[in-house]
Amino acid sequence: MSQLTSKEMAKIIVESLKDKKGEDIRVIDISKVSVIADYFIIASGSNTNQIQALVDNVDEQLHKAGANEPKVEGYQSASWILLDYNDVIVHVFSKEDRMFYDLERIWRDGITIDADTL
Repeated sequence: MSQLTSKEMAKIIVESLKDKKGEDIRVIDISKVSVIADYFIIASGSNTNQIQALVDNVDEQLHKAGANEPKVEGYQSASWILLDYNDVIVHVFSKEDRMFYDLERIWRDGITIDADTL
């Protein structure tokens, strides 16, 4: 079982996404509006290779920090990859899919946190 708090995981995720030039990184605290997780972290990549690289880096860095293996959806198509770490859910989108699904609007009742001050 991971000893990392959800906030510590979120910090590692944001740094991992920044390391691989993830775009428009958003952190939404959904702990007060949903029981499914504490945080949603949303980012965009410019192509399938970058989207997969973003996800691979997040997985590698959290693994090094002792996090449990995530549930992963969408890796092959790489237009929307979801990593579910239970308390933190990471969504990495192509720009087109991110605009289409608009998770920020759906989860607008959550609290948006500045990724740089997490």
